[in-house]
Amino acid sequence: MNSAPDFSLERALPTPFHARTQAFNLEGRWSSWNGYLAAEQYFDAELEYFKVRNACGIYDISPMQKYHVSGRDAEAMLNRMVTRDVTKMRVGRVSYVLWCTGAGRLIDDGTIFRLAEDAFMLTCGSPSTAWLKKSAIGFDDLVIKDKSDDLAALSFQGPTSCAALRCMGLDGIEEVRPFEIRRFELGALRFMASRTGFTGDLGYELWVSAEDALALWDALYAAGEDFGIHPFGEVATNMLRLEAGFIMPGAEFNEALKTIRFEHDQTPFELGLDSMVDFKKPHFNGRTALLAESKRGPRVSLTKLDIEGNKPAAGSFIYNSKACRRDVGYVTSGIWSPVVKANIAFAMIESKHISGELWAHINYEKELRHYSKIARCQIKQSPFYAPQHAKLTPPADF
Repeated sequence: MNSAPDFSLERALPTPFHARTQAFNLEGRWSSWNGYLAAEQYFDAELEYFKVRNACGIYDISPMQKYHVSGRDAEAMLNRMVTRDVTKMRVGRVSYVLWCTGAGRLIDDGTIFRLAEDAFMLTCGSPSTAWLKKSAIGFDDLVIKDKSDDLAALSFQGPTSCAALRCMGLDGIEEVRPFEIRRFELGALRFMASRTGFTGDLGYELWVSAEDALALWDALYAAGEDFGIHPFGEVATNMLRLEAGFIMPGAEFNEALKTIRFEHDQTPFELGLDSMVDFKKPHFNGRTALLAESKRGPRVSLTKLDIEGNKPAAGSFIYNSKACRRDVGYVTSGIWSPVVKANIAFAMIESKHISGELWAHINYEKELRHYSKIARCQIKQSPFYAPQHAKLTPPADF
């Protein structure tokens, strides 16, 4: 039986890198991300995953939303919108940020790049134009420009990524520290590189004008051929980010402005992002609700689990006893991790049961037969995978 056609793909636009990525997508596995075609996988998701963990890989992140916020009031506006203190950011740095509704429910997460004292770039996974306009009310010296279609971007990740960029001619790239920005010129090609990424590995993100996208791809691919370069898609990205302990919208949380049912979204505290909420700074959106929650504690808590066995637990219920008296949570994301050699997962669990005995009820299929098992869960406090080479400056020469 054929599945229904995905009409969103018929309307999706090619990214500035599509002329190159299309040639690698041997099975035509595309999805739609913010109206652009995004590769789910190119041929084999595990091959792409291992390229990032053992060499280097390219991920087209051009569909991300990119907003330039500038003017004398830019810092004050962003500081009121997000939960982190933007005034502490230095020029040339990047910060991971969250923004919430007045009720403290998470709208989205993203990154802020401080390009100058009065100029920033905000990136996020979903369109935020309307919310930025609301947040700008009351600020006079402020300009917000949606640069999403004008800027192309590549995420270049893996232990050999720095060596490949040096080979490409990026002098000084080895001196760029995590969450730092540097601008580069290669002849007529100008672009910005940030030591950021969504894989937990050594890596960089390259930001370039859409018209120069193919020139950047070609230069990077030529330099990376001796370093194992290969494109990777969304399936491999999900594996990589889960190992690194990074949350993803549509998996660990729903964006608050898109939910219909009450509290089918999350708060920063429920997602374990307490350090991203700064109550020492002046008023910010959602502060009152978040302050009250910080005192009483979150009702549910996102928890990292190492689950016995090798059957991925995605979609499983979590129980507080092997006898399955009642469920106390559910798995949001789960995979068998090739590098950790463990069955890892994120689960949203009732906070009062975090310290108790936890079991996952896993349903799986093998050769058209359906099975069920109860597997013991072990709580993990740190990321599943956090290699030392990802933190070094300069990085080790692979």
